[in-house]
Amino acid sequence: MYRFLLTPRWWAINVFVVLAVPICLAAGTWQLSRFEDQVDSHRAHEELAEGTGEVRPLADLLPLTTETVGQQAEVTGSYDPEHQLLVPERMLEGERGFYVLTPLWPADGSPAIPVVRGWLPGAADPATAPEPPTGEVTVVGALQAAESPSKVSGRTEGLAPGELGVIGAASLINVLPYEIEDAWITVREPAAPMAAVPVTAPTGTGLDLDAFQNLGYTAEWFVFAAFAVFMWFRLFRREVEQQRDLELGLLDEPAGPAPKGGTGREPAGDAAASEPSDQPAAGLARS
Repeated sequence: MYRFLLTPRWWAINVFVVLAVPICLAAGTWQLSRFEDQVDSHRAHEELAEGTGEVRPLADLLPLTTETVGQQAEVTGSYDPEHQLLVPERMLEGERGFYVLTPLWPADGSPAIPVVRGWLPGAADPATAPEPPTGEVTVVGALQAAESPSKVSGRTEGLAPGELGVIGAASLINVLPYEIEDAWITVREPAAPMAAVPVTAPTGTGLDLDAFQNLGYTAEWFVFAAFAVFMWFRLFRREVEQQRDLELGLLDEPAGPAPKGGTGREPAGDAAASEPSDQPAAGLARS
């Protein structure tokens, strides 16, 4: 009954299904692993945002990479109070305020690092910003990447003297007379009355739209694999039912091709034309 599986048509169907199902499953598994990597990265950066990660020397985390963004850094040096800057119109828990940024000169002589010492509510006012500690200090906080102007929520133009719109070397190089790192630190435990600035995860490491697209692609590939198996089973079942109906005589046998020499029967007209006529002979007999 199943000899039809050896026909060329079914060979093609079987080969297609045998190849399609593993390919779809492999593609779905790969997309699922991409989503799981995003979830693991999101959890890791949540731990870093809580300040529970291992504290490492700043020099070990530079130059900045996707893996080092958000990690807890430690650097010893002295603040530059003369070039303290305010970053206006920054939101924290739904309230508008400003960052207090003070450059730090590392004791090892490396380029200065911008340190956001905390956030204060209200309009940016130098009179309300606390002075930085004097002398040599040790700063511990999360290492952050330079900001992108297109993703800054605060004002970036029309700034007053002593204000900064975007935290990054591209902006700071215009206001500082010395070399500066293209990264910054947000202090983990700021001095009162300032509040800690939350850690920002780097692009592509959180549960964003791309991560859920990977999850959607996973479902699509698995559905494709299931659909291929379903269609093979449906075609197989229909073929078996047709074979069974033929055996029971419920269906006519498919007509075979006609022989090249014709059907073996001559048309009635041709047969009549080929038979000799007896009428002339009969006429001669009467005469």
